[in-house]
Amino acid sequence: MEYDYATILRSFKECKFIFMATNKNALIRYRTIDKCLQNRARKWTLDDLIQACSDALYEYEGKDAHVSKRTVQLDIQLMRSDKLGFNAPIVVYNRKFYTYEDEDYSITDIPLSTLDMDILTESVEMLSQFKDFSLFSELNGVIQKLEDKIHRESKSLRPIIHMEKNENLKGLEHLDALYQAILKKIALKITYKSFKSRQANSFVFLGYILKQFNNRWFLVGKKPKQNNIMNLALDRIIKIEFDLSVNYEIENFDADDYYKNTYGATVLNDKSLIKIVLEIERSVAPYVLTKPFHISQCFIERNKDGSVIISLDVHHNYEIERLILGYGPGIKVLKPARLRRRIKTELAKALELYEEN
Repeated sequence: MEYDYATILRSFKECKFIFMATNKNALIRYRTIDKCLQNRARKWTLDDLIQACSDALYEYEGKDAHVSKRTVQLDIQLMRSDKLGFNAPIVVYNRKFYTYEDEDYSITDIPLSTLDMDILTESVEMLSQFKDFSLFSELNGVIQKLEDKIHRESKSLRPIIHMEKNENLKGLEHLDALYQAILKKIALKITYKSFKSRQANSFVFLGYILKQFNNRWFLVGKKPKQNNIMNLALDRIIKIEFDLSVNYEIENFDADDYYKNTYGATVLNDKSLIKIVLEIERSVAPYVLTKPFHISQCFIERNKDGSVIISLDVHHNYEIERLILGYGPGIKVLKPARLRRRIKTELAKALELYEEN
């Protein structure tokens, strides 16, 4: 079956309409109330929930509007009902404080309704028609996850796809706010404390992309009127505020081009770009050949003992050293001499730890 771009775009707009049918402001309020009621370390009055919803709307939408008491009361009533499938066990104790009767409850964990299932099924079927197009090749993983979700919900089965996750990672609570700031081109005032700093400092920052590496998230961007691109680890961010007084400097930032010579998240200047030649031990070779370290990886030769020689053209940063060290005796650096000496020194230090009594 053939599709023209107009048909594809129209289908995606219809799909987008399905998912955006619910009022966005209401969704923000529901999520805010949900987060509040999950936080049992604090007692939540109706006024507290009203203020939290007002703050959330300002944070995500830039709307400095006070949410009415009646609106939040209706939100709570709707969350308690099955109209949206929440059936939230919201209770009031001491005639004043709101909480979830079930301390493990969250609206984000509710099972899919029949209507949800129908919508997801139709959407996945539509998206599946396009997954062979090169334009939509990156959708394949998403489509597979959705299909797995539908299959599990409809058959009450365990998941087939298991995604690596660590819910204890710090900084994940900032993802939504940072995503919205980048999407809507809003400057941020960030309070940040790096591992090397003794105290936190605040500065204005323009976010361009969110990057994940090794199960850690980074905000990539720059300070206004500066050219240097910076990485801010989300787990070191203490506070985020929208700064509407600062103009967002639009820049044609190309993430693929920016990271093309880098393994990891730390991008250095061209002086740090090196050609690394590695000898991969025979038992490790299949893993390295089937899952290359970097797009620049080239196969050079296979030795008689089954080991292989490969090369990489990357920046000499902390991440590439950690990668090589992580394989221990499975990888030997042949070139350059500087990196070879560095890895040898680090391995010697590690060996000393086991030689102590």
